[in-house]
Amino acid sequence: MDKIWLQSYPPGVPAEISIDHCPSLVALFEDACRKYADKVAYISMDKTMTYGELDALSRDFAGWLQSLGFKKGDRVALMMPNLLQYPVALFGTLRAGCVVVNCNPLYTPRELEHQLKDSGAAAIVIVENFANTLEQCIGKTAVKHVVVTPMGEMLGFPKGLLVNLVVKYVKKLVPPWSLPGSIDFSAALAAGRRHGMTPVSLRHEDLAFLQYTGGTTGVSKGAMLIHGNIAANVMQAYTWIKPVVREGEEFIITPLPLYHIFALTANCLTFLMIGARNLLIANPRDIPGFIKEWSKYPVTVVTGVNTLFNALLNSPEFAKLDFSTMKVTLGGGMAVQAPVAERWSKVTESPLLQAYGLTETSPAATINPLHLKEFNGSIGLPISSTECSIRDDGGKEVPRGQVGEICIRGPQVMKGYWQRPEETANVMYGDGFLRTGDMGYIDSLGFVFLVDRKKDMILVSGFNVYPNEVEEAVAMHPGVSDVAAIGVADDKSGEAVKIFVVRKDLTVTPDELIEHCRKLLTGYKVPKHVEFRDDLPRTNVGKILRRALKEGG
Repeated sequence: MDKIWLQSYPPGVPAEISIDHCPSLVALFEDACRKYADKVAYISMDKTMTYGELDALSRDFAGWLQSLGFKKGDRVALMMPNLLQYPVALFGTLRAGCVVVNCNPLYTPRELEHQLKDSGAAAIVIVENFANTLEQCIGKTAVKHVVVTPMGEMLGFPKGLLVNLVVKYVKKLVPPWSLPGSIDFSAALAAGRRHGMTPVSLRHEDLAFLQYTGGTTGVSKGAMLIHGNIAANVMQAYTWIKPVVREGEEFIITPLPLYHIFALTANCLTFLMIGARNLLIANPRDIPGFIKEWSKYPVTVVTGVNTLFNALLNSPEFAKLDFSTMKVTLGGGMAVQAPVAERWSKVTESPLLQAYGLTETSPAATINPLHLKEFNGSIGLPISSTECSIRDDGGKEVPRGQVGEICIRGPQVMKGYWQRPEETANVMYGDGFLRTGDMGYIDSLGFVFLVDRKKDMILVSGFNVYPNEVEEAVAMHPGVSDVAAIGVADDKSGEAVKIFVVRKDLTVTPDELIEHCRKLLTGYKVPKHVEFRDDLPRTNVGKILRRALKEGG
């Protein structure tokens, strides 16, 4: 394979990486804790935790698991937003040799039951706000040990204090729950401290995470991410950011949930490796609260998704922040729209650059060079030790510049789907390339461009229409706050483009938007139908759910 992207690599970034020096994520974690023991690792609601404290508390949590008989390979579920308890439980689980099963706190009982049963998790740590959900399904699972933690348990707050965790934008009280035999987080740590932790020998091939896919295309599947997968991705990301960061001095803000693979690898693990301070945002949908937290600290790095950046830019208070310390803004999880990137650069005087990946690639596969001064529309270059192949439906590589399915090969590609060999075979080619389900192309400089999800493509009179392109055109209208495009049945053309629009200016009309699109898009791509909404359905990290719109949601 002609790795044309290497010609565009930033100075100092190697073509290949090695993880021979890092046998496991635990080794990476313990090295960081020794190196930066006195430095602040995490901040949550004005409370801080140093690397040394994280080391001791995670050791206690590991001791608690081992006191119950948990052994290497046993699964432990974590179900909480961005709180100090999360990294303690995360690293404690890994230090005990166990496998982390991340659960979305907003799961329904049915969704949680599926994930707990499928993974075979025998323990769970859950915030009490969602204990009622667990109560409704725990009897159908293998879970035997439950830790229920109040939101503020590790923050020094009174146990009964209500923290402003918002579900669908409204304050939600803790629903009544009953989980006999459950203990609180502090009790688990105390028990683990008395028992002590026995170090576990871990290697690259040992399972670290069962990271479940969103399930938006069917039953949620657990991607088996081994220690080698995640360690490789951390090293790949580290070599990419090394030229622009200072070890022990960076300050990253984390609005995306740590249970999601993007923030887990990028914010939690990569920036832990360089001794950064990490500001945890428990509820990024509370934009005023998010901005208020940001204003307190000298943020140098932020990661997020397009919808989050757009929401911040639409808040007048955001522009009042001090951005003088900003170095890197990285967007992923969904396509970054050019109008959003351009506004971000203007307001913050720092570029918004795209990265790309998926759960199955731990997640990073491509990243834009961080020295770029402006948005280029690309999702970046294949990172070190990573190959990108653009293929047709038959698995044959297409000519350069032609659109096909993006396929990825590298040390960060998952081992497979948990207990689903057929599903694994469906996404893996025999030569080790993973089929991403995303459509894109590679230009002459090796930059990869994402066109759209293969399944979201709209077919109008035999012509391919990619929703991202339509959405970006609509988003250029000054009266539009947010937009999603889908295909709907049409007697004449098979499918037609329909857009769902959240207006910034309530005087904007459907005809005005259609006319706007005619100036920017060829005829068959112009929306035929316009529907105004107050908001759009989203995943837990803010991705717009086109499927829900297709189903009438």
